[in-house]
Amino acid sequence: MVRASNSASSAAGSSSRDVILDAARTLIASKGYDGMAVSDLCAESGLPASSIYYHFGNKLGVLAALLERTFDELHALFPNPSSFDGREPIDRLEAWFTAACRSLDRRPDYLRLLLAVSVGPHKDSETVRSTVRRIRDHAHASWVDALTPIFAPGGDEDGKVLVEQLAVLGRAMTDGLSVAHSLDGATYSSHVAPFVSLIRGLAQQHGREEGTIPDGKDR
Repeated sequence: MVRASNSASSAAGSSSRDVILDAARTLIASKGYDGMAVSDLCAESGLPASSIYYHFGNKLGVLAALLERTFDELHALFPNPSSFDGREPIDRLEAWFTAACRSLDRRPDYLRLLLAVSVGPHKDSETVRSTVRRIRDHAHASWVDALTPIFAPGGDEDGKVLVEQLAVLGRAMTDGLSVAHSLDGATYSSHVAPFVSLIRGLAQQHGREEGTIPDGKDR
């Protein structure tokens, strides 16, 4: 009986925590984080303020937990570049980026939330800053993984510098697409082909600089 009671209590706690995070996601989308008060969370979730403080400590704790949960939800759908190992390097990048953009199209709130958090005054909170940093470091590492076989397969320093630059560009592009998605209705997936064409052109230029022509044959 005690064991069943503990299990029920744990399930109720988990459920109320998720209800609060669902409410926070709705409120941030409509009011922004700064416009969301604890009283709004209570009204939207139907739970008392004591539940919010118990689970999260304060409003910033709610935001950090929402970022963490959204990150986990998205990346359950979001493939790693290594999922496409065995393909030619550019085909591997294209397959990964295509799958990633489809995930973002299914969850456009993810990057919108991250962008809103990153430019607000709460961005300076260590709780929020560390969460955002972890999310962006993960994204950067994925871009590096996807681009390295194209531009630095042998680990040469110039190639690695280019990979780092393109990884930053890739993250900046997806950040910007979150705005375009909100304002213009542009999908992430519609930008896969132009970006891959850019990478193909850079790869061909890189090949010429290395003394090869685009088909990989020596000059």
